[in-house]
Amino acid sequence: MKKNSAKHGIANGLSSQGLRLHFAHPTAARVCVAGTFNDWRPEATLMVPMGDGRWMKELLLSPGVYEYRIGGDGLLPHQECAGRHHDARKHR
Repeated sequence: MKKNSAKHGIANGLSSQGLRLHFAHPTAARVCVAGTFNDWRPEATLMVPMGDGRWMKELLLSPGVYEYRIGGDGLLPHQECAGRHHDARKHR
């Protein structure tokens, strides 16, 4: 899994953090992300197939600390991989 980050402005003056998740699962028909940003509901955040077993999802999150897990094809997200995204701006 690979993740990239980018900053975005939002209307209330706070910056949000763009988090791009990449995942590889060559035989998956569906891959989802569950985490603290969606109340651990995998069906709420599906990843986008990019071809050749590669998947991607871009999330726009408010500053903070988030935990997430990724899973494919009916597997619970914790069965595939897990990550943690920390935005230091929250703790100034």
